[in-house]
Amino acid sequence: MQLYNSMTGRKERFQPADPNRVTMYVCGPTVYSYAHIGNARPAVVFDVLFRLLRQTYPQVVYARNLTDIDDKIIQAAAAQSVPTEVITERFAAAYNADMAAMNVLPPTLEPRATQHVPQMLAMIERLLASGAAYEAEGHVLFHVPSFPGYGALSKRSREEMIDGARVEVAPYKRDPADFVLWKPSTPEQPGWDSRFGRGRPGWHLECSVMIESHLGETIDIHAGGIDLKFPHHENEIAQSACAHGGRALARFWLHNGFLDIEDEKMSKSLGNVLLPHDLLQEVPGEAIRFALLAAHYRKPLNWTRAGLDRARHALDRLYLTLRRLPGEAMPAASPPAGILAALADDLNTPKAQAALFDLAREANSTDDPARQAVLKGELLAAGNLLGLLQIEPEQWLRQGSGGEPAIDSAAIERLLVERQAARAARDFELADRIRDQLAAEGVIIEDGPAASRWRLAG
Repeated sequence: MQLYNSMTGRKERFQPADPNRVTMYVCGPTVYSYAHIGNARPAVVFDVLFRLLRQTYPQVVYARNLTDIDDKIIQAAAAQSVPTEVITERFAAAYNADMAAMNVLPPTLEPRATQHVPQMLAMIERLLASGAAYEAEGHVLFHVPSFPGYGALSKRSREEMIDGARVEVAPYKRDPADFVLWKPSTPEQPGWDSRFGRGRPGWHLECSVMIESHLGETIDIHAGGIDLKFPHHENEIAQSACAHGGRALARFWLHNGFLDIEDEKMSKSLGNVLLPHDLLQEVPGEAIRFALLAAHYRKPLNWTRAGLDRARHALDRLYLTLRRLPGEAMPAASPPAGILAALADDLNTPKAQAALFDLAREANSTDDPARQAVLKGELLAAGNLLGLLQIEPEQWLRQGSGGEPAIDSAAIERLLVERQAARAARDFELADRIRDQLAAEGVIIEDGPAASRWRLAG
């Protein structure tokens, strides 16, 4: 398996430190509102990596955290005059339900920041003792110049890092790049008692502590969106290394690219923020998943309605292939080699999707029952690795917007029978009319010596 390591800037052969226990951490959501489609991309992409790793290694420990203490959560709770727990529980449940609808497997662990405050205070003490942190006006801050390797992941100059940190240059900071490990809470804000006063942790510290608590000091893979590379991941690296005697936080860093909406940056100011929670009222989750996997994870993804329609249409074709294959599938010992090879090459999901359609084309071209059973099993195994083809074909083909049938396959079959009878009676005008009617609905008829088959256009 080759994975692109953001730290080194090249593809490298993946070899875990312990083949019997692979460790992976992906930065999860801050649960103050519904996740947007950009938040869904890393969840879907790294779910494929999780599935792939489980094909090879006996144990994969995958942690995806929930940030359940944050200023945005506090603001949302204040606006609704409810405790922060009401906000976090509601949107954590919504996030997990939306991800499940897109066939995202539950991670092995889903640690919450609020469950790890004692461990966070313990790491702060170690950073203070090492000279990497200092106290100032009720805050504890990480002193960036204390870590010479700062900036190795993002490859930014010091000036760029200070400009891009988007943090307040408070007068009590020793250096403009220094970031908060602990900050005071007002009486109406959530807080925990500490020797620094009642307060709450900084966001960057949370992930370092949850990784240390559940996965160890150095993990195999740390992943997330490219927007987290700086400052979040850079800060994680610095504080973890200083708390652990200089040891690296992760051996591989993976980042998925940005997601735009119809060639524009997604933003509240443009009013183009898309939520899977809303999209799922219109289209099946598998279609959203297929569209998110249609571009290589490291490249930008331009999300369009046309692309989502193509994803839905592509899945229609795959499910139609499964529906046409008679009998039981022969279970595949492992996913097809072409799918595995594509994903083992730095999660090349577009190539894996193409290999899936190669299987479907072969399945549609053979009448050998034994070969059909093998190909059906391979299609299902390949789909399972990609998180696709997870329901019965008839269920898929009948789920459309507003509960309307997506494809009335029974009606199409009836028209095919009627057309076959017209051809047998040499009523070619009626046969052509039926063919044209189906073509107008996007259905292509393929006449064979014994019978006619149909498929969707495209």
